[in-house]
Amino acid sequence: MYTMDFIRGEYRSGVVWLSAFCGLLLLLTGCGGSLPNTDQGVRDQILLLGNGAEPKSLDPHIATGVTENKIISALTEGLVAHHPSDDNAVEPGVAERWEHNEDYSVWTFFLNPRARWSNGDTVTAHDFVFSFQRMLSPALAAEYGQMLFIMKNAQEFHSGTVSDFADVGAKALDDHTLQLTLVGPTPFFLSMLMHYSWFPVHPPTIEQHGGMTDRDGRWTLPGNHVGNGPFMLAEWRPNQFIKVVPNPYYWDRDVVRLNAIYYMVISDANTERRMFDSGRLHVTNTLPSNDINWFRNNRPEVLRISPYLGTYFYRFNVTRAPLNDVRVRQALSKAIDRELLVEAVVQGGQQPAFGYVPPGFNDYETPHLVEFNPEEARRLLAEAGFPNGRGFPRKTILFNTLEDHRKIAEAIAAMWREHLNIQVDMENKEWKVYLDAQTNLQYDIARAGWIGDYMDPITFLEMWTTGNGNNNTGWSNADYDRIIAEAFRSHSPETHFGKLLEAETILLTEMPITPLYWYNNIRLIDPRVRGWYNKLLDNRPWKHVYLAD
Repeated sequence: MYTMDFIRGEYRSGVVWLSAFCGLLLLLTGCGGSLPNTDQGVRDQILLLGNGAEPKSLDPHIATGVTENKIISALTEGLVAHHPSDDNAVEPGVAERWEHNEDYSVWTFFLNPRARWSNGDTVTAHDFVFSFQRMLSPALAAEYGQMLFIMKNAQEFHSGTVSDFADVGAKALDDHTLQLTLVGPTPFFLSMLMHYSWFPVHPPTIEQHGGMTDRDGRWTLPGNHVGNGPFMLAEWRPNQFIKVVPNPYYWDRDVVRLNAIYYMVISDANTERRMFDSGRLHVTNTLPSNDINWFRNNRPEVLRISPYLGTYFYRFNVTRAPLNDVRVRQALSKAIDRELLVEAVVQGGQQPAFGYVPPGFNDYETPHLVEFNPEEARRLLAEAGFPNGRGFPRKTILFNTLEDHRKIAEAIAAMWREHLNIQVDMENKEWKVYLDAQTNLQYDIARAGWIGDYMDPITFLEMWTTGNGNNNTGWSNADYDRIIAEAFRSHSPETHFGKLLEAETILLTEMPITPLYWYNNIRLIDPRVRGWYNKLLDNRPWKHVYLAD
């Protein structure tokens, strides 16, 4: 769904870890403003949730990560909403019903007249039109702006060839009727709308705090924030937690059972595990790989491992030599033993990736083009001018701070040393700095992950088009761009999936990335958490989650 930090935490020595853990305990148990423990949380319907790193932004038009998505989806609601247990089903959101023309290219949404912002204002079709214009404005530089290119003239408005937003396929027919005209047939459009790039923002609040294209984000602070979701922002303590409470104006407020959610900022997976053990978390964001087998054998009732529609991969910065040589990229990819990586290092039942698009989509299978072939890797590297690794410049693997990311990088560095006789360094950066480094191409090789935004494989492939805000490799291929555009405009599923197979074949041949494995979701969950279902996309409608003995 996003460029993101899927397994978040920090590598710590014992002394540094102890200091971090003690600091968190002081926050949780200290005088004045102490947080409840899990037993108190069950009694008072307060969910304590490990959420990884400090979120980059709570602005749905600026955010790009899973950390942010979990909070934004509580504070803001789009036209449609996630089903609590079925990734392929769609629930009413702000729109209480919808209809489309025969070829799925024109959609009309009828908004619920009871939908309200958290300040009591009515949510209108005009709010959505304003929000789409904001998302597509070049000055905002929204990384997910391309998500809206499916609308007629949206890409042209973003590029400046269309100057009047009235020419874009987003029309408020009246206060409660929104019509969206697309570039072509899009049967999976409702699934796309569940992504937060399509969520509305409150126009008066945006205008009051900097205007439509301001990226400062002050409107997202407590006291300023106005949302339309089941919860509203109550408190944000940087690097500690974000607290949300029920929105009294939410149209479906009678369904909401939680009285608060604390999204705990915990950057160390070991600290998170110990907080769960000590009754300070109901749900963890992840689990250190070294602890998985212990919980399997000793506390299986709290261990939750489920398929996750995502891929863990490495990006190559193709603007830097010798990574600008496809033979070098292919050699590096073919020198990685992915089966050994998942069995000996990752240890969570993940599948080695033989392609980029993960399993889970009906009617699509990724091509088997990623392989471990060290002999071919050495031949390609020699052909590129580095026989037995001689003369290969020392490169660096960038990863966001987490022990498991470090372990994976160390294992891959060892494989490259063994099979290609090359040396690489490692560099870890805090989440926001790590994201900025990729955006600005200030890296050689970078770990990355991607979770599907919606239930169609194009969500994994569109991001590698030229200029896409999530590409971040410097790679561009005109044929690839054309094929993706044709896939969006396809009139039949067979043509659509055929085009996507063509595109993925180009991607895995050119190798601006190398897939490593397909994700599982691995976390600890208190059995008293209810309404939490295993889902491929792991998107959680928080109004259906509650606590019970």
